[in-house]
Amino acid sequence: MVNAENDSDDALEALLQAHGSSVDVDGLRLLIDGQLAAPENVDPDSWVALVATDASDDLRKALRALMTSCKNAVKEIDLLPAERIAALRGELLNQELDGFLVPLSDEHQSEFPPKRAQRLAWLSDFTGSAGIAVVLKDKAALFVDGRYTLQVREQADPSIYEFCSISDDPPGSWIVKNASAGSRIGYDPWLHTKTGVTQLETKCRVAQIELVQIEANPLDAAWDDQPPAPLAPVYPHPVEIAGRSTEEKLAEVAATIRGSGAKAAVLTAPDSIAWLLNIRGGDLPNTPVALGFAILSAAESVEWFVDARKVTSAALDTFGENISLRPVDEFGVALATLGAANAAVLIAPSTAPVWVSNHLEAVGAEIIAKDDPCVLPKACKNTVEIQGVRNAHIRDGAALCSFLAWLSEAGRTGDVDELSAVDKLLGFRVGGEKYRGLSFDTISGAGPNGAVVHYRVTPETNRKLDLGSLFLVDSGAQYLDGTTDVTRTVAIGPPTEEMRDRFTRVLKGHAGIATARFPVGTSGGQLDSLARQPLWDVGLDFEHGTGHGVGAYLGVHEGPHRIAKRSADVPLQPGMIVSNEPGYYKEGAFGIRIENLEVVRAAPIDEPGDDSREMLQFEALTLAPIDLALVDASIMTTDEIDWLNGYHARVQATIGPLVDQKTAAWLLEATQPLSPADQI
Repeated sequence: MVNAENDSDDALEALLQAHGSSVDVDGLRLLIDGQLAAPENVDPDSWVALVATDASDDLRKALRALMTSCKNAVKEIDLLPAERIAALRGELLNQELDGFLVPLSDEHQSEFPPKRAQRLAWLSDFTGSAGIAVVLKDKAALFVDGRYTLQVREQADPSIYEFCSISDDPPGSWIVKNASAGSRIGYDPWLHTKTGVTQLETKCRVAQIELVQIEANPLDAAWDDQPPAPLAPVYPHPVEIAGRSTEEKLAEVAATIRGSGAKAAVLTAPDSIAWLLNIRGGDLPNTPVALGFAILSAAESVEWFVDARKVTSAALDTFGENISLRPVDEFGVALATLGAANAAVLIAPSTAPVWVSNHLEAVGAEIIAKDDPCVLPKACKNTVEIQGVRNAHIRDGAALCSFLAWLSEAGRTGDVDELSAVDKLLGFRVGGEKYRGLSFDTISGAGPNGAVVHYRVTPETNRKLDLGSLFLVDSGAQYLDGTTDVTRTVAIGPPTEEMRDRFTRVLKGHAGIATARFPVGTSGGQLDSLARQPLWDVGLDFEHGTGHGVGAYLGVHEGPHRIAKRSADVPLQPGMIVSNEPGYYKEGAFGIRIENLEVVRAAPIDEPGDDSREMLQFEALTLAPIDLALVDASIMTTDEIDWLNGYHARVQATIGPLVDQKTAAWLLEATQPLSPADQI
């Protein structure tokens, strides 16, 4: 707990009592600790609703003063990476372990974990959104995918870690090569899935290496100033935006549970719970969810295991009698109750903590391993959600076009750098209608930094936007009615012929996805090559997926569908939102990516026959121009040019009336149609 001096405790206590608050001053300080452990809210006073439903100006003023005092009292312990890993190894020795797995994930497999769960970043300084470390007594390794091969080398200490590809040299293989027979490698069962642990155990067993499930995480013991759990406010997500009531969703998901033969399903993904209960929160960076677990019965009742201190009365008022709140520490007891009844319980082995399945098996429950039953209906947005997302993209498009118009002049002065560009773009979004924050930290890559796929600018890496270079900006926002994610690559001054060729090939691949028509039942994996073929034609490729699912005022990355070479076998369905983002990256020189969000919808058939199949197509949601200075029309087909002209005409017609006169004039020029003569 933060120890903050407050000379006016008695006065504050009196104010709390006068407002009928159930929180006393000591409890208030604990609540503030949880607020400080959560990401900053767009509304810094949103947490006041957890103290009093109708706070007076005097109470608000006192609460703000206490918040400031507690914030100033927080002191972080600054240890070097070598000191952190030494502290961890000391704890391993205490627990008689020869090694330990440090994943990026938290108990919910969150892409952007809360401060308390950022163990991998604390240990290694690596801040990517995917990775795992293996720490042995005398060596350690960091495993990342192709997006982070450059970033991990820039952030982590090569004298401490060996850098490995998580696909080419996975952790299990590395452990077998570097740990001796009889070694005991510990793992926290709350931070790993059944699927992941099973794969590791299979590898290690052959080499007589034991994976040990530990009760107390040794890294947490080594991390002296580890933050507490976040306590951001939970509030209702109105049915006018959600499009469906909680009761409708409960009925659909419960039917899926019954169809699987289960009596209940365990939900561990906060976005599934947020969607199901029509609530939103702020416990995670960039993702409006509340951390907790839920048990959904086949009879349509829900037990939500959550810290009740963060649930506002407005959210509670929307819950029916079939939804009950229970403390998080009663989750294990509830699972034991299912086990005592020998109930069949549905669990998603690829996302649920292995602790849950191990616990259920130990108490006698039958495990039914199936996907989270909320994932598919959540991915297939209803008509109300889709219209809300369209509206959010229009507002976001106006902000992005204002930024690009500013950049078209300011970028040539030599005064703009990556950090100032991030701030300027944020300024155009902040304050917009229904704006609730960023959907991820903006990627602002100038020149060679653009070749780092998930680059995050810091004061140490910050670069100027130089003439003759490319600038890649990948950004997105959360709005009450939708989530956005868009990438544009812009030429700063005249581009080289190589830049134009590579950009146009990426554009051709983007158009290939955008214009695709495909039969019902087609997966993203079957479409992926459309985005890569123009690059393949000249022996090039990109080392990331072509597209990921996106939520509706939820996660910017959402399953179960995606467009990629591998693990993309889920059929695309109407209402699914997916990104379309091929790219090209030349290490040490420049990066290119063009990204729109697309929604899957039914495609009309001009002359249907008796044997015609139902067809699908994409509708672009993102509205922002593509830099024509980088387009080499001579290598584009007429159909590709027609698509680009049509897209730009839509951008101009939709966004033009919403921006200021100067931006509108720039937009008119930026969306000028290419003519057949440009192909010569």
